[in-house]
Amino acid sequence: MKSTTTAAKRKGSSQPWLHQQGREIQRFGTVRQFPLALSVDARMYSCERLNQVLADTQILYALYKKHHWLMRGPTFYQLHLLLDKHAGEQLELVDAIAERVQTMGGIAVGDPRHVAELTRVPRPPDGAEEVPAMLSRLLEAHEMILTEAHDAAAKTAATGDDGTNDLLVSEVIRTGELQAWFLAEHLVDTPLVRTEEATKTRR
Repeated sequence: MKSTTTAAKRKGSSQPWLHQQGREIQRFGTVRQFPLALSVDARMYSCERLNQVLADTQILYALYKKHHWLMRGPTFYQLHLLLDKHAGEQLELVDAIAERVQTMGGIAVGDPRHVAELTRVPRPPDGAEEVPAMLSRLLEAHEMILTEAHDAAAKTAATGDDGTNDLLVSEVIRTGELQAWFLAEHLVDTPLVRTEEATKTRR
C-alpha cells in the first residue's frame, strides 16, 4: 500500500523521474519494417553503407573544428573562417545522413565512442601540426569519404534505393568535392607578388 501511495504522490508532483534505466528496444545493425517499397535486405545494406559514411563524416567534422581552432600563420584569418564554414556544412551532412538511416528503419551511429570504433579516418596527433599537414589530413579524409560514397551510391542505386543514392550524390559527394577543391588550392606553391618569368627578366 505504501508503494501505491508513493506512486500516487509522485504522479501529481513536479519532481522529475531521475536515473531511469530502460531496455534496448532496437539493436544497432537492424532495421524496422517501414512501408517504403524497399526490401529488408536493401534497407539493411543502405543503412550499413550510410553508417560508415556517417561515422567518417562525424570525424571529418571534428577534424575541421580542431584545425579551425589550431590554425596559425599568415593565412590564419582566411583559413580559420573557411574551416569553420566547412565544418558547419559537414554538420548538416551528419544530420542528413543520420536521418536517412532512421528513415530506412535503422539506427544511426551517434555516440562518439561508437563512431571511433567504426571510422576509417586515421587519428591525428593530439597536438597541433603544421598548417599544410592539417590541410592535407582534411583532404585525405575527404577522399576516403568520397571513395566510399561513390561506391555506396552506385550499389544502393542497384538495389533500388534511389533516395540513398540521391543523398550520397547530391549532398555528400557534391559538398565533399567542392570543399576538397577549396582546400587543395591552399596547397599550391605559387608566388604571390610576381611570376617566375618576371623574376628572370629582372635578372
